[in-house]
Amino acid sequence: MPVTQTEMKRAVAHIVNADKRFKPIVDSHPLCTIGRSANESSHFESLVESIISQQLAVKAADTIHGRLVSLVGGKMTPARIAKLTTEDLRGAGVSGAKVKTIQGLSTAAQSGEVAIKDLHLLEDEDVFGQLTSLWGIGPWTVDMFMMFQLGRLDIWPTGDLGVRRGWEKIHSLKEQIEPQKLQLRGDKFRPFRSVVAWYCWRALEKK
Repeated sequence: MPVTQTEMKRAVAHIVNADKRFKPIVDSHPLCTIGRSANESSHFESLVESIISQQLAVKAADTIHGRLVSLVGGKMTPARIAKLTTEDLRGAGVSGAKVKTIQGLSTAAQSGEVAIKDLHLLEDEDVFGQLTSLWGIGPWTVDMFMMFQLGRLDIWPTGDLGVRRGWEKIHSLKEQIEPQKLQLRGDKFRPFRSVVAWYCWRALEKK
């Protein structure tokens, strides 16, 4: 079920109460959108899109994703991806490493090694365990998937550079914060750490 506006307002109030430094960012931006609407993409397509997006600018990632969607006839499924050759994927602009990852995900989804259609029914730890067991899928990809595809509100993606830079800006830090240190800083925001991350990203937009 999507997160209601009332539930999100409660989450934001909890965050501001835990750390007053977030109030200016919260007040100057719209209410966090994580989990507030149903995602039209399948779990498989969302993961493929996240894999493509790794270390790429948004425009470049969107272009490659669009080419891939065209190659599979508009609907991206494990079976359709499996029919593409390595040359097909490379021709669409997918890097060699990402081709291997996407092909591995497709195989795992078809074999049942990953319960691709039922990931939303699993606990965070189980989703994380299933997906990171596959070659090329790391914590960042899974964190983004759980936040934006599954709408999970308590993911804390400290490996994301934007989250760290946003945290530093909000707290006027003169030195860069390490992921391990930020991991501990997030404890007081449970169970709404995804929302904290979202506002850290928003902080980087504020001039």
